Amino acid sequence: MKSLDATALVVAKAPIAGFAKTRLTPPFSPCEAAQLAAAALLDTLAAVRHSGLRHRVVAWTGDLDLAEDAAELAAALAGFTLIPQRGDTFGQRLANAHHDAAELGVPVLQIGMDTPQAGPAVLTAGAARLLDSGDTVLGPATDGGWWALGLTDPAPARVLTEVPMSTSGTGERTRAALRECGCRVHRLPTLSDVDTVADAVVVAAEYHGRFPHTLARLRPKLPADKETATPAPHG
Repeated sequence: MKSLDATALVVAKAPIAGFAKTRLTPPFSPCEAAQLAAAALLDTLAAVRHSGLRHRVVAWTGDLDLAEDAAELAAALAGFTLIPQRGDTFGQRLANAHHDAAELGVPVLQIGMDTPQAGPAVLTAGAARLLDSGDTVLGPATDGGWWALGLTDPAPARVLTEVPMSTSGTGERTRAALRECGCRVHRLPTLSDVDTVADAVVVAAEYHGRFPHTLARLRPKLPADKETATPAPHG
């Protein structure tokens, strides 16, 4: 895969039982929800590692020692530059992560840990679009948020501190705020992120990986009305 002089920035938190994917409980236990979060993060890190982005950074928060699958996560994170998340609000932490990752002097494509189906090809294409545009890319999420933000200059990331996060209008408000500060915002593909059990089933059906395998193992706990798709087998 072609190497691109860009940074993949993953904003992530330790998947600790009781603090990760709480909207998946019930039907899953806090421990099982954290296992799903860990699986999604492991798939995300693998996708970045196999993408064409030359630099890899994780903005991290939480105690890795308390996380589900801590040993596997530690091994996966060994190939990344870890920086601490800074800020009181999620928007502040995102903005600061962009500024910190930009110290490498190349464009930054930021993602989270809720779209594990965004594989190497998707990430590489997103970074290529960012480099070609010379400006900004934004990947909308089906719930009205966004799953990826790419910036060639970290300064516009300041708008994230003023946009309400985790709402159905977050994506459009982010786009509008970026445009207001002079960015030309180019659109990336729309993806589903994992917030609810229904989301998890949909996302797991879209690709092969650790997350679909983990959900399949836990599948008997799902109520019948959540059986809306068939997760792909592990591969």
